[in-house]
Amino acid sequence: MADTLQILKCGVRFDPPALVLNYKDRKTGKLRSRSMPLRNFNKNSGIDRIMQELESNPRHSKFIRLMSPAQLQRLLTIVKDKLNGLSLEASIARNNLMDQINPEENLNKVDPEILQRKKLLMDSSFEKKRIKPGDPQFEYNVEVDFDEVAIETSNWDSDNSEIDF
Repeated sequence: MADTLQILKCGVRFDPPALVLNYKDRKTGKLRSRSMPLRNFNKNSGIDRIMQELESNPRHSKFIRLMSPAQLQRLLTIVKDKLNGLSLEASIARNNLMDQINPEENLNKVDPEILQRKKLLMDSSFEKKRIKPGDPQFEYNVEVDFDEVAIETSNWDSDNSEIDF
């Protein structure tokens, strides 16, 4: 049944907290709306726990599976930010910053929620670029010559002294 549904829009409602989806049933062609309440959701709730609850709920799981995990996490973060007192504009700006992947950023020093979000973004980016067997660009045995790449030297192995153990 999930392949007959197409999500058109998704959003949040703040009071009471809920996810709202507009979708189209491809069998009937009807446009429908679904509201999924976020029960026991407060400013201290863990987003991963709420995501798991929504995925395991038999009434909502078919809709949640159609959304990307990064998008679901973004929506739940907006609701949590609003419960913590941030304005909608500030929350969206904060989420836009969190959705950017900076190669210079040290992910060892971020909190677990931001790390999880960055991992979801990297996974979705990887899946978009991944070439699988059956794709027109797929080649089984690709050989690449890396002769032109400069070899980096390092000082740790340049010491000529011998150490006996």
